[in-house]
Amino acid sequence: MEETLAHLAMDFLARESNVRALITVTHAEVVPTFKNVTVYFSVLPVTMEKDALKFAKRSRTDFRAYIKKHSLLHPIPVVDFEIDLGEKNRQRIDELTRK
Repeated sequence: MEETLAHLAMDFLARESNVRALITVTHAEVVPTFKNVTVYFSVLPVTMEKDALKFAKRSRTDFRAYIKKHSLLHPIPVVDFEIDLGEKNRQRIDELTRK
């Protein structure tokens, strides 16, 4: 279910994003009751993170409608979007180990 939601989020953000940045969905986490999902993503350039996050949070209702239209999931979980800080930290570690 998490992989399906991550792919749906990736498609949705690629189609609907008006932010001039590269938004990459890294993963989704679903709570054990399947009622809530948090979709994590990274943004390049980093300076566009706030705008991308604002867009994603404003689009939560539209994304739920997209899930309903493009999947067989039922019930549709409540969606939230967050910047993937783990991915950001991993990139920083990679950068430091190259030096």
